[in-house]
Amino acid sequence: MPVLFLMVPLCGIFLLNLPKRSIAAKFASWLVGLICVLLGVLAATSQMACWKPFNEAFVLPFSDLLSVDWFSAVMLFTIAMVTTAANAVGFDGEDRKKVLARSLLLICLTGMNGIVMVRDLMSVYVFLEITAVSCFVLIAIDQKIEALGGAFKYYILSGVATFAILIANAFVFMNVGSLQFADIQAALADAAAGDGALDLKISLVLFVIGLCVKAGVAPFHGWLPDAHASAPSAVSVLLSGVVIKVAGAYLILRLANEVFVEQPAARLALMVLGAFSIAVGAFGAIAQHDMKRVLAFSSVSQMGYIVLAAGLGSTLALMGAVVHIVNHAMFKSLLFVNAAAVKEQTGTTELDELGGLTERMPMTGWTSVVGLLSAAGLPPTSGFWSKLLIIMALFMADRWVFAIIALGMSIVTLGYLLMLQRNVFFGKLHAGLEELREARKSLTITALALATLTSVVGLAFPVLFYLLSQMGYV
Repeated sequence: MPVLFLMVPLCGIFLLNLPKRSIAAKFASWLVGLICVLLGVLAATSQMACWKPFNEAFVLPFSDLLSVDWFSAVMLFTIAMVTTAANAVGFDGEDRKKVLARSLLLICLTGMNGIVMVRDLMSVYVFLEITAVSCFVLIAIDQKIEALGGAFKYYILSGVATFAILIANAFVFMNVGSLQFADIQAALADAAAGDGALDLKISLVLFVIGLCVKAGVAPFHGWLPDAHASAPSAVSVLLSGVVIKVAGAYLILRLANEVFVEQPAARLALMVLGAFSIAVGAFGAIAQHDMKRVLAFSSVSQMGYIVLAAGLGSTLALMGAVVHIVNHAMFKSLLFVNAAAVKEQTGTTELDELGGLTERMPMTGWTSVVGLLSAAGLPPTSGFWSKLLIIMALFMADRWVFAIIALGMSIVTLGYLLMLQRNVFFGKLHAGLEELREARKSLTITALALATLTSVVGLAFPVLFYLLSQMGYV
């Protein structure tokens, strides 16, 4: 069954590019949306026993390279959810360009699905590149000077990350003779602390640095604000909502849980990187004057919480990190969808040119409140619970300094997001916006769905957490 997560979007690309492109363009949005929903349903049910007979019957030569556990299933569902939101935001331009953009969206979807289903470094590298190349073209697809600049910066830094990952793969293979996660972990465990396996450890450091670039973790985040702010709105939703998590944070979590099991120095380094990224992203967001750049720096900060929890490595911390990945996908996608609505209706996302939009765009304004409350970690939204789990795990492990940083930066996050909400949606309506209207239905419905999901998950999380603890996951 895992192979369906690769085959279905690839078949969708084929259908989109059949002759009579005008017809393909007309139904492109519906087709991509249907594919994403189908993959989301498959992910949600992938751990059920009813799939076993199907898995045994549907075997392809490369099927044994793919596997889906509960973490992969959560990520596959998250990927499908955010890709659906990005597709709903849509793309501007002629029919041919829209078909191209949605084809690239499905290529990116295929790459991300592959990343979360493989368990060896070489396969990870291949799917990372599929994702990176499709994102590079998507960022630049409008061919505007700002977008080309953001895409170029992404291309350069992503290329550096790719080089580091490829070199790391070569040295790991030379030292271990395998690129499987389990074999690498065994090789590290066998090496005496301080001697032996130095090349292997250095190689894994290179690999993690490459992933930190992909995730936009400070100080490797230089590409992220420009790419997120200059990309088409649908691409911003995709990048911040899921790409940086799948291509970076997810893999860091995998390595922390399956490779760096007994490597305290590596774990401490991850915690320091995470705390640094939390602070840099939060203070960087305060200095921005563009709505999308504020949200981009916020993503740098939020990725820090996930890396910090990955470094701690306790069961509670890892659960908090996984939940935060899903939560961030929901609330950041929501905020970027609303940024798309603001851009579409007003022609700008500059804070100085906005204000009082809730008066004319009530759905966009009030759903943004849900998103910012979740991003700041306030109850009853979903973001509260994931940050609470991470901070509790830090206190329980006596990591007081890191816990205080995580808690303090949540307060800073609340401050700059309240400032964003006030400057864009509250206060007096900015001059010249008196004839403003609510955004199109596809945007408002998507925002409402994400806001509802964020609220429902927040309200239901205590029950969900209890069920997970009874099943032994916590």
